[in-house]
Amino acid sequence: MKGLFISFEGPDGSGKTTQIRLLTEHCTQKGLKVLSTREPGGTPISEKIREIILDNRNKEMAPAAEALLYAASRAQLVDQVIKPALQEGTIVLSDRFMDSSIAYQGYGRGLGDGVRVINEFAIQDLQPDLTFFLNVDPAVGKKRVLAEGAPDRMESEAMTFHNKVYQGYLELSRIYQDRYVVIDAARSIEEIAELIRTRVDAYVAERA
Repeated sequence: MKGLFISFEGPDGSGKTTQIRLLTEHCTQKGLKVLSTREPGGTPISEKIREIILDNRNKEMAPAAEALLYAASRAQLVDQVIKPALQEGTIVLSDRFMDSSIAYQGYGRGLGDGVRVINEFAIQDLQPDLTFFLNVDPAVGKKRVLAEGAPDRMESEAMTFHNKVYQGYLELSRIYQDRYVVIDAARSIEEIAELIRTRVDAYVAERA
């Protein structure tokens, strides 16, 4: 069986990182090969790009430059980590993927379809098998982020930006209903984890 590629999407503060950790533990306990990664980042080169993108000192960054940096980080991650892992039959869990760029740069920055074009080049025809969209009101998500500490450059954007991003995600969830699993992120951490575990276990069983 080839590997399984699962992405986690949602506004900042939706709880993606926590759910990836819990699902990683679940898959490991079941004896499955699993690898978790994040975007931007996941490789030495991509982590350096992450520092540039999220640095609060880089407030003058042009939207197009931001979009291209995300695509560059993603291209390196796909080539160096994700594709080799999938070829080995590993379950890959990614904290964000191409949908984030479409939501944040395409909708949030208003760059439109050009974001999809540059990212299709970057991902080499790779798409997630499943996408868990942790659906939380962006205002609630931002409160969670602020409670955790100093927000990064993207998290510090105004609510008007985050509301546009959220609308982008809602549109993506309608377009890609075949792979999107929409989960109410207002539920408890354990309730969300159980929903995700059940869906992944069923998917793995179907593929076996």
